[in-house]
Amino acid sequence: MQTVSGSDQSIAASNYSLFQGGFDASWELDIFGANHRAAEAATYNLQATQEELKATLLTLIGDVAKYYVQARGYQARAALARQTAGAYRDTAALARRKFEAGTTSGVDVAKAEGQTSSSEADVASLDASYSEAVHRLGVLLGEGPEALIQRLSAKAAIPVPPRSPQAGVPADILEARPDVRQAERKLAEATAKIGKAEAALYPSISLTGNISTNGLQIGDLAKSSSISFSIGPSLNLPLFNGGQLRAEVEVTQAQRDQYFIALRATVLTALEDVENALVSLAQDRKRLDRLGASTRSYTDAYELSRSLYVAGGQSFLDVLDAERSLHSARDSLLQTQVSAATAYISLSKALGGGWNRPVDSSRPEVVDTQMGPHLRTRY
Repeated sequence: MQTVSGSDQSIAASNYSLFQGGFDASWELDIFGANHRAAEAATYNLQATQEELKATLLTLIGDVAKYYVQARGYQARAALARQTAGAYRDTAALARRKFEAGTTSGVDVAKAEGQTSSSEADVASLDASYSEAVHRLGVLLGEGPEALIQRLSAKAAIPVPPRSPQAGVPADILEARPDVRQAERKLAEATAKIGKAEAALYPSISLTGNISTNGLQIGDLAKSSSISFSIGPSLNLPLFNGGQLRAEVEVTQAQRDQYFIALRATVLTALEDVENALVSLAQDRKRLDRLGASTRSYTDAYELSRSLYVAGGQSFLDVLDAERSLHSARDSLLQTQVSAATAYISLSKALGGGWNRPVDSSRPEVVDTQMGPHLRTRY
């Protein structure tokens, strides 16, 4: 057996720690305005969001006013229906007395009682509509559905619209409406994005630099340590993705055209809203004048027919017909008052009126207190 002997060589290895620190920075030269147009787009987007908030507040205020008017209208119509039911009840009692005296037939009594029941059914329907309007009004104000039941239980008149606001020239209308301003800001944002996309077609130059230091001890990083640094420009040439970048420009241009069409549609809708509200308010005011005269005439006819019926010179059918006509005229008058007030609210909204005070959005609605990082103790 042959044995080979040699010298054993041992290599001593030692463990050590190496500390390293440093920082780097990069500055891009905005030669073709890409970053500037991106900042413009972000600014326009913020402004559009603010106008959207104003438009939402305007819609909210209009809805609150509309449902309040509707609630008062249902309340007044229900009171009229109760009053009419009482009048029908008195007429039925009069017909019953004449029937017992043998001067009329039982048909008159049945017709009067039927009219009474029909009017009482209208009361129930109007009370339900009133409750729904009040419930909706409470929700719009951020409260529970029944929060305003007690507050609105006291009767109040239907709001009477004041003199119509001046519509002004179309340019004033477009400047006052937040939805038009929002659409214009979105168009401006889309236009700025085109500039950003076009700037990406050209070369970009950046200045980059870094500095680092190494040491065996933390204290050595600032004194006896090795320091290295580098600084220099970098050039980015879009040579192989030019087709993709041109396609992105075309996409932004198409989006710009889309927002332009949306702006034009918003402007036309704004002008249409103003014209429709003006016509509705003017026609409702004309109807109020005519219905007022009609109500006065039907009141005289009802009182005269009732007096003639008591004296035996008028048929009971004429009394019921006059009573129905009077109730219908009064109810139509109340509905037209609601319609006129609603038309005035629509006109104010169409003209951009409503919330004109600054909105404090610095306080969040929801504050999370347990969303930070936590040390996990269980695995």
